[in-house]
This record gives sequence, C-alpha cells and structure tokens, in this order.
Amino acid sequence: MNDWASMRKIIHVDMDAFYASVEQRDDPTLMAKPVVVGGNPNSRSVVCAASYEARKFGIHSAMPMAEALRRCPQAIFLPVNPRKYQEVSLQIRKIFLTYTPIVEPLSLDEAFIDVTGSTNLFGPAETIALTIKQRIQQELNLTASVGVACNKFLAKLASDLRKPDGFVVVPHDRVQEFLDPLLVERLWGVGKKTAEQLHKLNIKTVRDLRSLQLGYLTQLFGVFGNQLYQLAQGIDDRPVESEKIVKSIGRETTFDSDIADCDILETALLNLSIDVGRRLRKGALRGKTVTLKVRYDDFRTVSRSHTLLQATDLDDVIYQEACNLLKEVSLKQPLRLIGLTLHNLTDTAECQLSLFAEPQKDNKALTKVIDSLKEKYGENSITRAKTLLSHKSK
Repeated sequence: MNDWASMRKIIHVDMDAFYASVEQRDDPTLMAKPVVVGGNPNSRSVVCAASYEARKFGIHSAMPMAEALRRCPQAIFLPVNPRKYQEVSLQIRKIFLTYTPIVEPLSLDEAFIDVTGSTNLFGPAETIALTIKQRIQQELNLTASVGVACNKFLAKLASDLRKPDGFVVVPHDRVQEFLDPLLVERLWGVGKKTAEQLHKLNIKTVRDLRSLQLGYLTQLFGVFGNQLYQLAQGIDDRPVESEKIVKSIGRETTFDSDIADCDILETALLNLSIDVGRRLRKGALRGKTVTLKVRYDDFRTVSRSHTLLQATDLDDVIYQEACNLLKEVSLKQPLRLIGLTLHNLTDTAECQLSLFAEPQKDNKALTKVIDSLKEKYGENSITRAKTLLSHKSK
C-alpha cells in the first residue's frame, strides 16, 4: 500500500434497513415481521425500504408495491415518513461529530468518517468505530454495519461484507489478504456484464484480476480498466469531504433492480429534486447548473448538465430541468442508478431579471409555505401526488 493510504483512518457506517428499522423500533409490534416502506400496496408507488424479514421474500427497494404485495401478502405496508428518518439521521450524525468534524454523508443512512486526526484523543480507529456502533445501538436502538480501513473503497466494502450488524476492520498491512479471495463482483463498477466478460477470461476473484496487466485491462475496458487495476490493489486516494465546504448539493439513488420505466425514473427524479431543493433552501443557497447522472446495468456512467439563466432553489425548476436532461440519455438499457446535483452555488439572490422572474417569484412563495407546513406539521402533512403515484404515461 502507498504511504498516504496507510496513514488514513476511514470509517464507513451503513445503517441496516434504515427506514424499516426505524419503523420497527418505534412500533415494537412490527419487530421480526416483514415490513415494507413505500405506501399503499395497491398504488403505482415503489418500495423505498424493506426489513430483512421482507427481503427473504425477494422484496427490495424500487420494486413496484404491487409486486411486493404479490411476493409477500402478509407484509406490513407503511407510508414513507421522511421527516422522521431525517431526524434520526441527524441524531446519528451528532454521534459521528463527537469524534471528528470530517464527516461525509452519502445519504440519510450512511456516511464516511475520517478519524485520522482523532486517534490521539479517542484511541485507535477500530476503537472509535466500535464505540460509534455501540452508541447507535444503545442511544437510538438501531443497528449499523461498520467498516474500518485506510481508504473509502475498502471501508465501504468492509461494512457491506457482514450485514446486518457487521463490524469489519481491514488492517493496512493486510489489504491484499482481505481483497484477494473476494469475487470480482465486489469491486465498485463490476456489474453483470463486466463480470461475464471477466469470467470468460477465467477471472473470478480479485486475486485472478491482479494477474492481468494494466495495459490489457484498459484495452478491454478503456478508462474503467485503470479503475479495476487500482481497486484490485486496494488503491483509492479520494479524501473524505466534509459538508462544511459546499461546492455542490446533490442526491442519488441506486435501484436494487435495474429500471427502464420512465414513470418510475421521473418519480425518482421528483423525489431527488424535492430533497435537493429543500437542502438548498435550508442552506440559503441557490444553484445555477443542473447535472443529471445515470448509471446503466453494465455500470457505464453518463452525465448531462444544463446551466440556467438564473440560479434557483425551486423544486419544480430543478425537476423540469432534470426531466429535460433525462430525455437526452438513452433508456434502451435499464438504469442501475440515477442522481441529481446542483453546481455553481451562490448565497446571494441574482439581481438580473428575466421573462420568468414573476412566475418564479410566485413559485418561491408557494415553496416557502410548503416548507413551513412540513416543518410545523410533519413531512407527510403536505406532499405531491407524483411522489406517491407515478404519473400516467403521456
């Protein structure tokens, strides 16, 4: 391993079946039962989360609720409660911040934590990680899977190996010993099609992959071949990026099963737009460049961007631009992931007026009212029909 890698102490915390676990915690009668969070099973909505008991029936996120009902008629179906999950997420974040300010949330239920500078005060990284895991259990009555390693890739891989309630430490001097027996499918970016290509070459484990030369991998996979070469050796030089320096605000969602249905994709974009817009407004920020990111079932990633005439923090504007960008990417292949990010952030209102200034002003006022209602009466006090039901095909 490189010297820089051996110096870093990175923790990845991933909450176990987060939404469903919170609901089970808050209602003990749901414990040990198949719980599906997503809404009415007779609607066209999709699964947001499933308890481990429900997963035994093959239920997973992004699955149509009707299919979840077919697979497990006895499941308990619950509406989504974003405000509750956000509040619990903030409680978890406070635990992280006890040990370091360098916390990079990936979503409400997972984050990277850099404790490199904290070990003199709180002890070894594995001790800090175990303490965090125990505090989440004791203080919030929830379980988390935790990985500890010298970089983000290894830490996230470690946290995923023994879910639920896992705890895996990867010593920096035993990285290759940890990686070599793993199937190549464990590496970031290796999906079904890439795995099939590798299997045809009799490459099934990370150890097998390391036997290939960099030039050969780039010949086979292009730029992605270089990434495979680096990951097979446990190399990842990305730092943990704290939210304190905000260069962009975005969200992405990975589907458990690949999606090609435009209705579901646009519904996912609306949810992302609402979340990003709310985060912008809470930070008194506006964004000018909208970027859509999609990842196909073969892990090919494509992004499209558009810069607005005026910076915005309005859900509808963000959503409309996102839908326009979605039309620019091919949906002949199903998508594994979809993401939305606002760049070119500013904390000052632009003075320049445009033909659209007045409608946006009215929209801004409506958005402010909706935010206030949600803050006062809860996230579900007012919502958009499209977030619950996929709109009809045009």
